[in-house]
Amino acid sequence: MCKVAYITHFVVHLHRFQYVLAAATSTATKVNEETLTYLNQGQSYEIKLKKLGELSAYRGKILKSVIRICFHERRLQYMEKEQMAAWQASRPGERILEVDVPLSYGLYDVSQDRHNLNTVKFLWDPTKEVGVYVKVNCISTEFTPKRHGGEKGVTFKIQVETYFNGEDSGKHLHSAACQIKVFKLKGADRKHKQDRERILKRPLCEQDKFQPSYDCTVLNDIPVESQFFSSVAVTSVTSSVKTTVSTPPENITGEW
Repeated sequence: MCKVAYITHFVVHLHRFQYVLAAATSTATKVNEETLTYLNQGQSYEIKLKKLGELSAYRGKILKSVIRICFHERRLQYMEKEQMAAWQASRPGERILEVDVPLSYGLYDVSQDRHNLNTVKFLWDPTKEVGVYVKVNCISTEFTPKRHGGEKGVTFKIQVETYFNGEDSGKHLHSAACQIKVFKLKGADRKHKQDRERILKRPLCEQDKFQPSYDCTVLNDIPVESQFFSSVAVTSVTSSVKTTVSTPPENITGEW
């Protein structure tokens, strides 16, 4: 292996992460397609964050992560600012994405900016067990012209981005995302049942074309150039709500 290739492989291996959403994937997704996960509006779901592989280079370091809800469809991504503003006008005082602080563990300085309703930020120690519980308070049909029901609603993405904190603050390490649809209370459970029944009605040869349902959703790694950074983001420390879930280590430095 040439030196350049070796260095690239080493860096990629060093910065390997995994984010797992505790929600089942749909059986209506075909093999070789990206998974689709159904969530219930306002229900808390855990996302576990884990640094994979060698941890020695990360001992004593604190990372910061950003979780955001954004549109999966490119056309809607360009309209996000207007769509989010309209949602905010109809639901004053509410957030699209929020952290369920009492259930979460291993986090420090949870920041939920009131000007950035679809994004949350926090610090975490990659050598510890970390789980952030999040709620999505919008539903997929709120962003469609006509509300025909959950399955006609738009597809969102949950995207997790991780960066160094402190001296290397802002250095991007890793990102991953998964597709989701959000339904009203218990709607996700009904949709899973409908999907299973539809698949079972198909001939056996066609059933093999669909993925099985998995209890949890592993977010897919995404390259930097494929990431979507919300145009709605507004940096404002003074307007954020910051919460400490655990007592932060003494070596936490840097500001958001």
